[in-house]
Amino acid sequence: QVQLVESGGGLVQPGGSLRLSCAASGSIFRLNAMGWHRQAPGKQRELVARITSGSSTNYVDSVKGRFTISRDNAKNTVYLQMNSLKPEDTAVYYCNANVRRRGSFIDMDYWGNGTLVTVSS
Repeated sequence: QVQLVESGGGLVQPGGSLRLSCAASGSIFRLNAMGWHRQAPGKQRELVARITSGSSTNYVDSVKGRFTISRDNAKNTVYLQMNSLKPEDTAVYYCNANVRRRGSFIDMDYWGNGTLVTVSS
């Protein structure tokens, strides 16, 4: 199996910063693209940022210039640096990874349990 464990969420004031981390572990042969999604109360889950195995990135328009996604392949970890946070960034943030497990010939998506980010004064 593969596990994704997020950390780094919490309460922050508008204009503040947080850094989310997501560590993948388990029977991993190859980590492909990884990403961060979020779901605010009453809204659908949306892709926030994505990074490929070659470190190409893309972002939803609402976070461009404020959020930065990165990865450490040696640690099987993806990060989301969030700056200039706004109340509308409040959501549960979920880590996602596309993984080739050892002994498998297919790639599968895995999800973490989520970490809550609250932006409020």
